[in-house]
Amino acid sequence: MKDIIDQANDLAQLELDNLLANRQTFIGESVIDCIECGEPIPEKRRRLIKGCHLCIDCQSLKELRTKR
Repeated sequence: MKDIIDQANDLAQLELDNLLANRQTFIGESVIDCIECGEPIPEKRRRLIKGCHLCIDCQSLKELRTKR
């Protein structure tokens, strides 16, 4: 029987595996829908910003959080 620590480690490993499996999406190709909110990213933004994975609103929020 797994305890809560084992479950947390399993969940962290699963998340890491998913991020590594999807890293190609973030390196060169833009995604169609924002990975935070799921809203469509405009085609012009995807073409101009290589590797774009956030919509304008989510990108703005991310930048605000990192400034604090």
